[in-house]
Order: sequence, then structure tokens, then C-alpha cells
Amino acid sequence: MMEGSKASSPSQTLSPPLAESESQMSNLVYEVSQHFQAAMENMLKMINDVDQSSIEITEEMEKCKDSASLKRQILAEEKERFQKAAYTIIDMLNS
Repeated sequence: MMEGSKASSPSQTLSPPLAESESQMSNLVYEVSQHFQAAMENMLKMINDVDQSSIEITEEMEKCKDSASLKRQILAEEKERFQKAAYTIIDMLNS
């Protein structure tokens, strides 16, 4: 029976350090989990910011495209008026 008590004695002396290691490991896993969650939340916020910026940029590009199209139309109309005026003057000079 003495040998049995000696065999259980080393396991009892190893148990507190093992429990402490498990506690430290648990704390480490918890801290890493918290950091990971915070990083994921930050990335999600950045993704949302990028999406919002992308939407705003796309809207601004559409406005610029519409504005450029309108300016092109106005310039084409002005060109046509100047050409008509020039042809009218040429016709007057030739008559």
C-alpha cells in the first residue's frame, strides 16, 4: 500500500503546476480570442467604410459622366450654331 501512495504522490505534486498551466493557457486563449474579435470588428468597420466610399465615388462618377455628356451636347449645339452663322456669312459674301 505504501508503493501505491508513493505513486499517487508525484501526480498530486504535478497537479497544481498543471492546473496553473491550464489556467494560463485558458487566459492566453481568451486574450487571443478578444484580440481576434476586436481585429475582426475593426476590419468589418473598415470594409463598411470602403463600401460607403465606393458608393459615394460611384455616385460622383455618374454625376461627372452626366455633366460631361451635357457639356458635350451644349458644345455640339454651339458648334452647329457657329457653323450655320459662318455659312450664312460666306453666302452673304459670295452673293
